[in-house]
Amino acid sequence: MRKRKICSRFIPHFLTPEQKDRRIAVCRDLIATADSDPDFFKKIVTGDETWCCVYNPTTKRQSAAWVRETSPRPKNLRFQKSRVKTMLAIFFDCQGVIHEEYVPEGETINAVYYKGVTERLLNRIRRVRPGMCESGDWFLLHDNALSHNATIVKQFLAQRKETVLDHPPYSPDLAPADYFLFPKVKSHLKGSLFDSISDIQKAVTITLNTIAKGDFYKGIQKLYDRANLCLHLEVIVIVIVIYLLSINPI
Repeated sequence: MRKRKICSRFIPHFLTPEQKDRRIAVCRDLIATADSDPDFFKKIVTGDETWCCVYNPTTKRQSAAWVRETSPRPKNLRFQKSRVKTMLAIFFDCQGVIHEEYVPEGETINAVYYKGVTERLLNRIRRVRPGMCESGDWFLLHDNALSHNATIVKQFLAQRKETVLDHPPYSPDLAPADYFLFPKVKSHLKGSLFDSISDIQKAVTITLNTIAKGDFYKGIQKLYDRANLCLHLEVIVIVIVIYLLSINPI
């Protein structure tokens, strides 16, 4: 019997039935809002944090090379991600990056620090997106990290009367920073070895500046397709369950 070797797919978290239901509800709300407001995705400001390392190993695809049939297979040393790293906190909309900052060494993004990040973000929006700030017609989209969901952060945003979009737990597939921006930036950094944290930060900033405005819009707009996919997959699962119950009644 012929067999094939496949790699298991990494799943960040197994969702409970309640969390799955919330995913469906959030996706339905997002699609309904987008259908009723053609400019909905232009009003979203989204962001997150990520680690940027001194060295990121290349992927197998990136290290592939054309060789003659008689040539030996190229060899590539196995490296681990460097422990020397810096954390980037970034927010963007359909026009591009609004605010970016690097967390100082020794600091962690806890509730107090993240409250400061959101305050700096709002000040930045006031400077670079004055129309958005004056109208107040915009939405903040961030995930459910503990620091993002902290009471002091929620109270701060409520006092500023900022609208925060609901985001289902453990759903990086519905977070533009996770499925669009971070992979795009880190693919450029793979295989590069930096001398210091300041060099990492400089390279990341340069890479961010090379991303076209249209890419940001497409990246955020993909939320619609991803929400639709989430709903369609749920329907498929329900149909499969109904079919299995019909042929194997309990």
